[in-house]
Amino acid sequence: AVPSEVLAAEAVSCLNRAMAALRDIWEEIGIPEEQRLERTDVVRKHIKSLLDMMVAEEESLKERLLKSIALCRKELDTLCRELQLGPFETEESTILQMEKNLRTCVEVLQKQKRDRKQELKALQEQDRALCDILCTALFAIDSASVPSLDDLDRYRRHVASLNSLKEQRREEFVNNKRQIILLMEELDHTPDTSFERDVVCEDEEAFCLSEDNIMALQSLLQQLEARRALNEAVCAELRARILALWERLQVPEQEREASAMH
Repeated sequence: AVPSEVLAAEAVSCLNRAMAALRDIWEEIGIPEEQRLERTDVVRKHIKSLLDMMVAEEESLKERLLKSIALCRKELDTLCRELQLGPFETEESTILQMEKNLRTCVEVLQKQKRDRKQELKALQEQDRALCDILCTALFAIDSASVPSLDDLDRYRRHVASLNSLKEQRREEFVNNKRQIILLMEELDHTPDTSFERDVVCEDEEAFCLSEDNIMALQSLLQQLEARRALNEAVCAELRARILALWERLQVPEQEREASAMH
C-alpha cells in the first residue's frame, strides 16, 4: 500500500481507539447515554472542524498553485514572443511539478531577456563611441524591443568592422601626420589653417577619423609633397644654370667646390 494510505488508515484506527477509550471511561464513570451522545458530538465537531480547516488550507494551496501556473503560462507566452521563440509546450504532470517546471522556465527566459538587453546596451555604447570618432551613422536597431540572436550577431559584426576601420584610419592618420610634420619642417611651413593646426597639434586620440578628414589629410600631404617636388625642381634648375655659368666663365674646380660649400 501507498505510505500515505497506510497513515490515513492509522489515523482512522487512532480515532476509533480514542472513541473506544472515551466510551470505556464514560461507562466506568457512569455518564448517562444522553450525555455520552452530547460528548461524542463535541468530539465529532472538534475533529470535523480540525479536518475542515486542514482541507481548506490544502484547497488554498491548490488554488495558489493553479493561479501561479496561469500567471507563469501568461509570462511564458510574453517572453517567447519577445525572444522570438516558438510557443512553450508543457508535459503532463502533477500540479505541483508543473508549477515548479513553469516557474523555472520563466526564470531561465527572464535571464535570457536580461542578457540580451544588457549586450544590446553594451554594443550601443561601443557603437556610439565609434560613430563619434568615425562620423558614421548608428546601427539601426529597435532599442525598445528584445533583440533576436541574429540581431545581436549582426550588431557584433558591425561593431567589429567599425573597430577595424578605426584602427586602419588611425594608422593612416599617424603615418600621414608624421610625414606632414617632416615636410612642414623641411619647407619651413607654419600651419595656417584650422585643419592643418588640428593635424599637427591635436591629440591623436581626439582627431575625428571621418572619411572626409582622411581624404583632406591625404590631400594636404599631396600638396606638401608637390611643393617639395617643385622646390627640388627649382633647385635643380638653379644648379644647372650655375654649372652652365661656371662653364662659360671657366671657373676653376677649386672655386666651384668652395662656392658649393657655402
